[in-house]
Amino acid sequence: MILDNWQKLSFYEQMGNIGSEISRALNWQNKDENSYNNAIDRALELIDLTISDLRWRNRLKEIVRARELLADAMFGGKEYKTTFEDLNRYFFQFALAARINK
Repeated sequence: MILDNWQKLSFYEQMGNIGSEISRALNWQNKDENSYNNAIDRALELIDLTISDLRWRNRLKEIVRARELLADAMFGGKEYKTTFEDLNRYFFQFALAARINK
């Protein structure tokens, strides 16, 4: 069910929704571990759904890289120095674009 609904969204909408979960994770980081983990799990699930959406084959490298950077932020930015603030800024641009294109 979620896959059908997810694949009806534009690329900007999908990425913006992922960004919403990143924002939630940032909000709950160091405050509520359960809420933080739920937001991270949901962000990963949505990224995976976006990766599986064949419409975005030409953007696959970008999406997979975003997933890799999310994992880096989850583990304290040890590999690439990624922060949730960085990811929040990146994904927020997609939410803006989705809103403008509505």
